[in-house]
Amino acid sequence: MSPTPAPRTGISTRRLALLLAGLAMFGPFSIDTIFPAFLQMGAQLGADKVAMQQTISVYLIAYALMSVVHGPLSDAIGRRRVILGGLAVFTLASAGCALSRDLGTLLAFRALQGLSAGVGLIVGRAVIRDVLHGDDAQRLMSQVSMIFGIAPAIAPIIGGWMLGAGRWPLIFWFLVAFGVLLLGSVGRWLPETHPAELRLPLRPRGLLRDYLAIGANPRFQRLAAAGALNFAGLFLYIASAPAFVMDLLKLGERDFAWLFIPTIGGMTVGAFLSGRLAGRWPPMRQVEAGFVCSGLAALANVAYNALAPSIAIPWAVLPMTLAAFGVALVFPVLTLAILDMYPRQRGSASSLQAFFQLLLNSAVAGLLSPLLSHRGLHLALGMAGFVAAGWLFWRWEARMARRFPPPASSPMIEPGEQL
Repeated sequence: MSPTPAPRTGISTRRLALLLAGLAMFGPFSIDTIFPAFLQMGAQLGADKVAMQQTISVYLIAYALMSVVHGPLSDAIGRRRVILGGLAVFTLASAGCALSRDLGTLLAFRALQGLSAGVGLIVGRAVIRDVLHGDDAQRLMSQVSMIFGIAPAIAPIIGGWMLGAGRWPLIFWFLVAFGVLLLGSVGRWLPETHPAELRLPLRPRGLLRDYLAIGANPRFQRLAAAGALNFAGLFLYIASAPAFVMDLLKLGERDFAWLFIPTIGGMTVGAFLSGRLAGRWPPMRQVEAGFVCSGLAALANVAYNALAPSIAIPWAVLPMTLAAFGVALVFPVLTLAILDMYPRQRGSASSLQAFFQLLLNSAVAGLLSPLLSHRGLHLALGMAGFVAAGWLFWRWEARMARRFPPPASSPMIEPGEQL
């Protein structure tokens, strides 16, 4: 990535990528660092596995509900203020989690974490489109995804280290420290990318009207569903990580790297390739290639779980690498296509896309994961179903794009190629 200053920022694109990736990371850190501590937390708080799973679903539900506010708020008062405010709330909520002594208090502070954690990912996407366009935006989005992809891989490892050094509250004190670091970095280096003359007034009635218009747009529905469902297949394993790693694979609380490193390795390589392909491959071809990879991974996963007498590493986790690679190819193109549909309302479009994704993830974590995580084949079939559903929505969008092409002025659309 070029070290030259990004337009409207005055800082290098490399530093901007690091800042935005760091902001996107504290969401996954909030979920994945506590996985190794589930048994210890449950024993101290008097909660079984199903109750502990609610620490994830409560966080995601709160994240989803607040996600519809972060983007429009940043459209109205600026990106920087919203990010700084969210980081401050997240840091305080993490301290509250560390000090919790019963499950109810912990769930309340987990919800507060979820209400604030979306600012990094949601507003960060809008920042990217504020400062860059077309292939440059895809490259930056891919670089952010590549750095951000490290978080789910190292988060459970860090959680395991924290347990080795102390008890489970130490994990949340780590999140406090991470929040303070991000507050200082954003305060010093991230400029405002959404100037006052482009801001929109924050009126509840107008906001609801905008959301209804965006949500009712069939093209938005197809693009958002294709990306959300494809990722949900992978997220099913992330949400089921404690049961998958410790119950099905018979590994220990410090062995979550067996799942997360192959998974995030595939995502990181896919994000890197997506950046390299920007301007070289038409967007539709890249999305097709991503779905082919995810589909092959899902089929291989089902076959292994159906035929193997018992699942074991490394074969049980290798399909996750290819699935994550496919997700990383699909995500930047679909996200930028959605943002390009609403150049004056990028925050709102990013929020609504995140809301749909998070609502689906909440259902996966709170409902499907407890039902499917008792058997490897059930998880594999669940993943395959999500990938197939995402691919069907994508094929629907590709067919409609050929019949009713979107405006050719979109910077994401290459000459002779419609998305």
